[in-house]
Amino acid sequence: MKIAVCVKQTFDTEAKIVLKNGKVSDDGINLIINPYDEVAVEEALQIKEKQGGEVIVVSAGSDKAQDAIRQALAMGADKGVLINSDTEADEYARAGILAKAIGGLGADLILCGHVAADDGSSQVPTRLAEILNLPHVNVVRKLELNGNTAVCTRETDGGTEVIEVKLPAVITCQVGMNEPRYPSMKGIMQAKKKPIDKVAGEAIASKTSVASVFIPPPKAAGKKIEADPADAAAQVVNWLKNEVRVIG
Repeated sequence: MKIAVCVKQTFDTEAKIVLKNGKVSDDGINLIINPYDEVAVEEALQIKEKQGGEVIVVSAGSDKAQDAIRQALAMGADKGVLINSDTEADEYARAGILAKAIGGLGADLILCGHVAADDGSSQVPTRLAEILNLPHVNVVRKLELNGNTAVCTRETDGGTEVIEVKLPAVITCQVGMNEPRYPSMKGIMQAKKKPIDKVAGEAIASKTSVASVFIPPPKAAGKKIEADPADAAAQVVNWLKNEVRVIG
């Protein structure tokens, strides 16, 4: 079983976002594996521990992304692939860049986080599957492999849904699927010796561009009305009608 896991390097979710020259500044910011991708790495490692195989971590971006790959290698992945590419490529371009590299790996299973913590677009895995002409299942909470079939369980409104797909397939992982392990000291030392192949990314032009980046304005303080019930009701109606301008 050869498992490819897509990982994206993102800002620490606790980091304070600061804009500089119209872009999000990474000065002094700790960069980590996207938490959802970390779940995908853990799931791949658990599959490997149960039935053997190889776990290959793939990331597209600048040389900085090697740190995210090394973290996955320290967790127990076998090797990494860094696709040097434009960090500002949109979802269309990133999916094409990843597909070019992953398509040549001969993976039986491709795992991804279902969304990235930085942009929240949740597009790349689905686009990747479409380019590779593979079945895909999103937001999976439980994954079982029976031969060449993947049984995927995911939550729906008021229940669960079970989907079976033939391998190879692309499956995206949801938080709660597992608890990602912390790299051990031994794993960290071994990760330094594990190979990371560097390849040039496919030259694919983005179809979208970012017009501007801005920090949302702070939320206004809530309005507190203190009065007896009759007066309070009248004030609420006046506020909704004349300030909020609710039409009904």
